[in-house]
Amino acid sequence: MNGTETPTSGGWGATLTARHIISGSATIRETLVALNQLSGDSMTLFAIDTDGRLIGSVTDGDIRRAIIAGHTTDDPVSGIAFRNFISLPADASPQERYRTVAKAHEQRVNLLPVTSDGRLTGVIDVRLMKSAIPADAVLMAGGRGERLRPLTLDTPKPLLKVGGRPIIDYNVESLLRYGVENIYVTVNYLKEQIIAHFSDPKWNGLVHCVEEPCRLGTLGSVALIDNLSQDYVIVMNSDLLTNIDFEKLWRHHVESGAVLTMATVPYTVSVPFAILRTDGDRVTGLEEKPTFNHFANAGVYMIDRKVLEGIRRGEYLDAPDFVESLIEKGLKVSHFAIEGTWIDIGSPDDFRYANEVTRSMMNDKL
Repeated sequence: MNGTETPTSGGWGATLTARHIISGSATIRETLVALNQLSGDSMTLFAIDTDGRLIGSVTDGDIRRAIIAGHTTDDPVSGIAFRNFISLPADASPQERYRTVAKAHEQRVNLLPVTSDGRLTGVIDVRLMKSAIPADAVLMAGGRGERLRPLTLDTPKPLLKVGGRPIIDYNVESLLRYGVENIYVTVNYLKEQIIAHFSDPKWNGLVHCVEEPCRLGTLGSVALIDNLSQDYVIVMNSDLLTNIDFEKLWRHHVESGAVLTMATVPYTVSVPFAILRTDGDRVTGLEEKPTFNHFANAGVYMIDRKVLEGIRRGEYLDAPDFVESLIEKGLKVSHFAIEGTWIDIGSPDDFRYANEVTRSMMNDKL
């Protein structure tokens, strides 16, 4: 929910732009000119040879150190390029991608080169990625939003605007920032509008809509998706406003050994009366106006893909029933408490509150 920039190409947001590439035979003076033209962008160039192989990265600091060491501005940049750079192989495993992006963040690297056989094939802007968790995502967007009528009579709830933008966009962009590469949106009610929304070129094919032939429940529609490729799947309601840390959720899930982890929010129930403690008809004590603290389901799940494969195609299945079935089988279900914002936009009051929160957050950035 911070900012509006979105990775705008497939494959981990990797792009290849001439602005950040320079020939290894270019002079240091020409490299300085190219760096100056990057003003306002990440001030990093990648030097390549005539075969497109990556020689190294170049920054102002590299040039400054080279000149101090006795190089002249007429020397080729290949001689001063930083060769101990971090790079990501284009065919890296999901776990390797996660570790490499994490390392780039640790070393405060802004641009991460992607290579194939030593050739530069793309550049990831790490500033747009908080992580690169090995998970696919499914956003549930097929509901009718009946409690929000009349707002949802002509507009599906995920496309209602909060802070001037559709609710679902916040969730899609958050997933992209955590490196989630395959995002699916299941649609039913007023589905044509959601399909048209994500066919906009700005999404560049990053979001795939899956049409439900009929209402299949929270998890029943997941069985319609044939292209889940990661070992973990984030399944969540599309009409939530939350800044959940998907990396922490994933790490908790893996470390706990659970097959499903439910994101939760605290929910407090205050009873305005004295509650009796009883043994049969005998009163054994009184508790005056007690408060009970619980964890409530937040509508966000991290699930092992292998257990999702057991859902029969076309079967109606809601998440609570699926969770209960896993528990009955003796499989571990864990929970993860969300720290920060979580608003379930289910009523007109929730909708108004979400807009107030979003406006407040925007004002704090100004």
